[in-house]
Amino acid sequence: MEVLAVASSSATSTYPRFNLYNPKKPFSSTFKPIIISQVHPWKYFPGRNVEARLLCRILYKRSILDESGRCSSSDAHSKPEFWFRTLCGLNKSFPSQSGFFALRHGHPLRSWKTSSHQKVESRPQKIRQHISVVFVRLVVAMLLVTSASVALSSTPSWALSEENLLFLEAWRTIDRAYIDKTFNGQSWFRYREDALRNEPMNNREETYTAIRKMLATLNDPFTRFLEPEKFKSLRSGTQGSLTGVGLSIGYPPGSEGSRAGLVVISAAPGGPANQAGISSGDIILEIDNTSTESMGIYDAAERLQGPEGSAVELTIQTGPEIKHLALTRAKVSLNPVKSRLCEIPGSEKNYLRIGYIKLASFNQNASTAVKEAIDTLRSNSVNAFVLDLRDNSGGLFPEGIETAKIWLDKGVIVYICDSRGVRDIYDTDGSSAVAPSEPLAVLVNKGTASASEILAGALKDNKRAVLFGEPTYGKGKIQSVFQLSDGSGLAVTVARYETPAHNDIDKVGVIPDHPLPNSFPKDDDGFCGCLQDSASACYINNVKLFSK
Repeated sequence: MEVLAVASSSATSTYPRFNLYNPKKPFSSTFKPIIISQVHPWKYFPGRNVEARLLCRILYKRSILDESGRCSSSDAHSKPEFWFRTLCGLNKSFPSQSGFFALRHGHPLRSWKTSSHQKVESRPQKIRQHISVVFVRLVVAMLLVTSASVALSSTPSWALSEENLLFLEAWRTIDRAYIDKTFNGQSWFRYREDALRNEPMNNREETYTAIRKMLATLNDPFTRFLEPEKFKSLRSGTQGSLTGVGLSIGYPPGSEGSRAGLVVISAAPGGPANQAGISSGDIILEIDNTSTESMGIYDAAERLQGPEGSAVELTIQTGPEIKHLALTRAKVSLNPVKSRLCEIPGSEKNYLRIGYIKLASFNQNASTAVKEAIDTLRSNSVNAFVLDLRDNSGGLFPEGIETAKIWLDKGVIVYICDSRGVRDIYDTDGSSAVAPSEPLAVLVNKGTASASEILAGALKDNKRAVLFGEPTYGKGKIQSVFQLSDGSGLAVTVARYETPAHNDIDKVGVIPDHPLPNSFPKDDDGFCGCLQDSASACYINNVKLFSK
């Protein structure tokens, strides 16, 4: 809509009027102009009683203004007057003692004066100027923010040494993989900056010390640094053998405060510790006359390992008894699986042929060895299985998952959780199942830990097996091993897990369905004898063994 405002004379008024021609709402307005004889500089004046603002660009022309200030027809003896025309709309104008105002909401009022005609500033030009200023300010602000962000988040590469880069590699590994994203309630980025600024890293040993100090702030005994030799030893242990005394150790349950020492989770069959009579549940008080009361499990494991043929002295507590033992380190073979066929007298309905499988650890051969054992026992026409996980302290998490798939036709195996809840689900659709239907019993004890607890929990919660024994160790945290560029490594707690029934077993363990007799043997020959001899103290009826 176009609105025309024209200054014109009026016989009944002493002041000129603006007639606004609007087809819908015609109206007029009167004002008294003030004649100004000289040009004044730009000034800002405080605004009062502001009624309206010009909404669009204004064009003006000269008209005639007589000596009395009235608008009249143009002649040579009259002073110039003017008229306005808006291109889109004109909201109300207003007079002031300092002239006409062009104003915008929220800004001071700017005035100007002229001797011959009012100067009217072009609104589009003002808008362009304003946009230009705003744009420049935005660009400058963005550059400042970007520069500040880069300065805060980036470490000056020109100042980094090779040792600094190794430290940063370890820091990034924890930053990406560690389960607790609060990093034990500290600013992980600030720690990095402070460490690079304050920690000495002039050689490799100082860098290793800085990394250990960084990990200690997490207060997590399972997240630790591994020098190249330890990392190599750890890898060899998961690949089938190690040199030591054959002990798997851990912290005693409920030992957040003070503790007497470290607990034996399991002793490898045939290893030096097993031959010396050390068994799960025993407490290691000293290693080579050094107390284990405040010793970490990985420091203790390092002390137990060593060259083949070397000696190590242990102080062991078994119940109330304390023993001092001297053991000779040996290469301990970690063959994860033993199996045998147990033939049980009775009727055909009582599962005359039972396949017994002892799974000692989850190294990289575990699941394959279990499959081979099942195939061998099936060739002897077994009709039920017993899976013995007693004193299995765990090992490789993926091998625990693959072993569970052997026995399940479908279902969830484990939930992987972090501080925000479930982040991943491991399940199976039955495509990897080898023995999903035969009756299955699983034997557990307090030496059953970590990956073996995942397996036991999956078989129990999916109602695939009946569990016998005692509550398991209760290690519900998952660690992954990361190699650093110089051959060292980090073992990092990356998650906790829950069983398919959403049970968090950390420090609680998997609870079995039935207990085992106290005298129930751990070797395969003794197991078969307990099923065969109904008069023995360890006898279990084979029908009860598989009853859910």
